[in-house]
Amino acid sequence: MAQQDRVGFIGLGNMGGRMARRLVDAGIAVCGYDTDAARASAAGAQPAATLRAAVESADVVLLSLPDSRVVEAVVEGPDGILAACRAGQVVVDLSTAAASSTRRLAGLFADRGVQFVDAGVSGGAAAAEQGKLTLMVGGDADTVRSLQWAFAPISSKVLHMGETGAGHATKLLNNFLNAISLAATAEVMVAGKKAGLDLHRLLDVLNSSSGVNFATLNRFPHIVDGNYLEGGLTSKLMTKDIVLYVDLVRELGVASLNASGPLASFGLATALGYGDQISNRVVDAIGDVSGGVRLKT
Repeated sequence: MAQQDRVGFIGLGNMGGRMARRLVDAGIAVCGYDTDAARASAAGAQPAATLRAAVESADVVLLSLPDSRVVEAVVEGPDGILAACRAGQVVVDLSTAAASSTRRLAGLFADRGVQFVDAGVSGGAAAAEQGKLTLMVGGDADTVRSLQWAFAPISSKVLHMGETGAGHATKLLNNFLNAISLAATAEVMVAGKKAGLDLHRLLDVLNSSSGVNFATLNRFPHIVDGNYLEGGLTSKLMTKDIVLYVDLVRELGVASLNASGPLASFGLATALGYGDQISNRVVDAIGDVSGGVRLKT
C-alpha cells in the first residue's frame, strides 16, 4: 500500500476525530462518517453522506466506536460495512472491543476477501491530539506492516501482538490495570485529604515509592490542583471496559479476583451522576460518600 491510499474513517468522536485530523494533516485523503454529520468537517475530513459512501470511497477503513455492540451493528447492518466492502480492502478497528467478537467479524470479512485488523489504542485524547498513541495490533503480519503509513501519523509506538483478536485482548488487559490504578489512587488521595496531608507531598512520596502508577504520575498532579483533564474516557466507558475484561478472563479460564473494586468505584461514579464525565471524576464520587471531600478546596 502506498501513502496515497484513501481512508474511510467511521466514528469521529473524542478519539476518532482527533485521529482523523492527524491523518488529514499528514496529507492523507480521509472521507469521514459519523452520526453527527458536523464531526467530519470539524476533523478536516471530506464528509460522507452515508456510511456506505465512506466505505466505497476508501482503500482502508478505520473504525473508532464505543464497543463491540456498535461495531457489530456498523459492520453487519443492512447498509453496513460488509454490504459495501470489496475484495482487497483493509478494515482496522481502533475501538475497545471483545476479542471474541473481533475474531468472528474477521471471518466474515475474510469471506469477502477483506483483511480485518484490530488495533487497540492507548494514551487518551491528549496522545491522539499529538499523534503519540500506542497501538496494540492483531492480524496478518504482512497486512499490519502495510499499514504503517496510516499508523505513523497517529502513534509513537506500534506493537504487533499476534493474530486477530490479540490487539483487542491486550487493550482490555491494559485498561483493567488503568481502572485499578485510577480507582485505588482516587481512594488513597481522598484518605490523604481527610488525614490532613499535603497532597502534593503525598504524590512526591508515592511517585518515589512502591505505590507509583500511571495515575499518581500523570493524573493526580493535575487533579489536586482542580484540573480533571477533561475530555478522556468516561466512567461509563471505563465500566464497560472492565466488564469486557471480566468476560475475556472468564473465557480464558482465569480467576478474576480484583475486578470488584474498580467496578464498584466507577459504578458509584455513574450512580452519583458522573457517568458521562471523565473517569478521573471517580475521586469526587468517592469524596461524596466520604463526607463531601474535594481534593482542591
